[in-house]
Amino acid sequence: MPRTTRPTVVVTAGLAALLLAGLAGCSGGSGSDGSEGSDRGFAGALPGRAPAAATPTPTPTPPSGPYVALGDSYTAGPKIDPQVGEPGGCGRSGVNYPSLVAKALALAPGQFRDVSCSGARTGDLKTAQKTDDGSNPAQLDALTPDTRLVTLGIGGNDAGFMQVVTECARDTLVGAVKDLVGEQTSAAPCREHYASGGSDQLQARVDEAGGKVADVLREIRRRSPQARVYVVGYPALLPADPVSCRPVLGTTVAAADLGFLAEKEQQLNGMLKQRAEAAGAVFVDTAGPSAGHDMCAGEGSRWIEPPFPAHGLTPVHPNAGGEEAVAGVVLKAVRG
Repeated sequence: MPRTTRPTVVVTAGLAALLLAGLAGCSGGSGSDGSEGSDRGFAGALPGRAPAAATPTPTPTPPSGPYVALGDSYTAGPKIDPQVGEPGGCGRSGVNYPSLVAKALALAPGQFRDVSCSGARTGDLKTAQKTDDGSNPAQLDALTPDTRLVTLGIGGNDAGFMQVVTECARDTLVGAVKDLVGEQTSAAPCREHYASGGSDQLQARVDEAGGKVADVLREIRRRSPQARVYVVGYPALLPADPVSCRPVLGTTVAAADLGFLAEKEQQLNGMLKQRAEAAGAVFVDTAGPSAGHDMCAGEGSRWIEPPFPAHGLTPVHPNAGGEEAVAGVVLKAVRG
């Protein structure tokens, strides 16, 4: 799609600069690197006998704690008031989804630990994570043999998803400048960027992150063998028709690349689901329930803030309503 006027470049540059500055603080980390059930067979009825009545599957009792919440900024809730806990650099909110889940389960303060931290990667679960304001101890150290409930929201930073959003904005800006001087540009510069060399670089990143998530799940099981583990996916950033985001995003990202970003988030969530199920954990899908509440929805209904967020909130991250909504989805899974 040609971009031939200087005002377009100015708008694109402004949005891209916001992404470059606003997302960097929440995506970088300093780290190192199913619902349980049974398959029932149904034997044929013996001649002359009525078939035996099926025994209803009992509903599992929700765990009463201790509960440990592990994760990155989508779990922590940066800039959502009130900010609580140490270190302050983790951006942990007192009304993020783990806190709301613990409250709904009526857990005593000593029965709940939220050790999530903005910018966390899987390596930061195993070793201390440095932040702009203090160091967050290795998140896995919060687990004990007595832990009965664990939620895990991780993987996006390992796959570099926020950097991908920033790169797409940058590629669009470069394309706009090239259009001005008459150079031919791609309709999907970001997709082309990550496909250079003939391979899907982002799929490779997601696959690599999957191995790390699997290692974390094994370690959770080793440290807390009696815990129910829930892997919480990422809510949808974009609507089913990403082009409908143009009024919100303007020309920050090329129209064709909006679909590319949505596709990559689906791959990330697909990986998390696969790894959770392979480890005997429960995957909590938040992308489906968040349909219609993406960052391009109206201010009163969106769960995710757009690049120009509401005052004081973090771009392309959940707001208080999003954390509350995700808490509801997690609670539904926990309560069976």
